[in-house]
Amino acid sequence: MTGSDDPKGPATAKASDAAAPAAPGQPAGGDGGPGQPPLPYEQARDQLTELVKRLEAGGLTLEQSLELWERGERLADICAEWLEGARARLATAMAQRGGGSADPTAPF
Repeated sequence: MTGSDDPKGPATAKASDAAAPAAPGQPAGGDGGPGQPPLPYEQARDQLTELVKRLEAGGLTLEQSLELWERGERLADICAEWLEGARARLATAMAQRGGGSADPTAPF
């Protein structure tokens, strides 16, 4: 792959883009691998949105498209983890108030 084929931009993550270490209900690691702090939900969502725009615009090589797709999958997983953690926290809070089930998969 040559320098002009390198898909930089939203497809690359930097440690400086990450937030503080995970707290209960947050994803366990950043999208760069174990030991990295998780991306905040909003940052992961925004990066995913920009990545989708790049893919939809076209003009990328197959390799660039695949790399962006793989990063998009990681970002989508981060967003899903945040949302699952939020559901669990809400379910716990509702159960503590006596207002519902502690089942994090139960609808609200």
